[in-house]
Amino acid sequence: MRDAKVYNFKRALPRMSWHPHNLYNLWRRSFGALEKVTNRTEYQETLNWRRWTAKSLLRAYHGDYINEKIFRRWYLPENLPDVRPPEATSLESTVELNKWALRNNAAGMAARRAEEEKEKGLAPVGSLMFSEVERRIDVVIFRACFSHSVYDARRMVIHGNVLLNGKKHTNPNTRLAPGDMVSVDPKAIRFLQPRPEAKEDLEKEVEEEGEEGEEGEEGSSKPVEDETASEETSADAEASAKPEAASEESDAVDVKSKDRKNKPKAWSVTDLKSGSNLTPFHLPPYASPFIFIPAYLEASFATCSVVYLRHPTARPGYSEIPTPWDADGEVVRLTWEWYSKRRMRIRSKSQLARMPENRQ
Repeated sequence: MRDAKVYNFKRALPRMSWHPHNLYNLWRRSFGALEKVTNRTEYQETLNWRRWTAKSLLRAYHGDYINEKIFRRWYLPENLPDVRPPEATSLESTVELNKWALRNNAAGMAARRAEEEKEKGLAPVGSLMFSEVERRIDVVIFRACFSHSVYDARRMVIHGNVLLNGKKHTNPNTRLAPGDMVSVDPKAIRFLQPRPEAKEDLEKEVEEEGEEGEEGEEGSSKPVEDETASEETSADAEASAKPEAASEESDAVDVKSKDRKNKPKAWSVTDLKSGSNLTPFHLPPYASPFIFIPAYLEASFATCSVVYLRHPTARPGYSEIPTPWDADGEVVRLTWEWYSKRRMRIRSKSQLARMPENRQ
């Protein structure tokens, strides 16, 4: 398997997965011993080494299964957004010029606009480097919480368990267009299936019911008159012997039935067998940090489908691309510096023929 050693504790690289080992690696990078390696201010290494390290950390999470050469050629945006802060402009000269030209109102508006921009700051546009990766159909399935990991989502697509706009789709490299709808077969979603323990209990109940049915068929060969007579005599004997006990039992049954009505209905194996309208959902352990859906997706868990509404964007103080790193931090900035000098720009006809499907 390609994802056999992706949760290696020695490397401790976060991935797109709900695996508990991945959560442990994420904790080590965020709050554990490896935090000093990623979030430090003093470096003894070269700038090129720092850029490469930041690139490896981001690429481990965003499309680690995509070849680096293919990623640089097809998944980097044509125009990388500049994450460097703009040069400081002196407002004094512009204010004096506007005053000399008798434009006091314009000078005041320019000063207020500059102050507002400083307060807002720059939008974390560096994270938009991975906007093309977020458009992939397997990543969209994982972001919609229909799979445990992006590797599981990729297998769903390859095995034919995914529909794109109502048609079977088996290419996990497809980049979606706004308005595309992706549907997943509920049988392929693991946490919607009954657990192995529930399956065993259900099989035992079915076997017991079959044995009881066989015994009932054997007992039906006896004469009906003898059975009714024996039942009448036993009922008369019980009624004459314990009339008070029967009344007490009936009162206890009424109390129990009232308590059952007041209590909420619990999920059981009999609900699976009866075919109720409830959908079994078994949340995998350590999945709560990843249970969220980005703003550019609209998921429907009743139909196991998700609609790709639009491309992800960023605004001051907020980035719509989920990432374990600070969207406006040093790791993203160093990664941008690495790719700004090493991206592939020449695309021949033979290369265009090998481009992954892009629905735009």
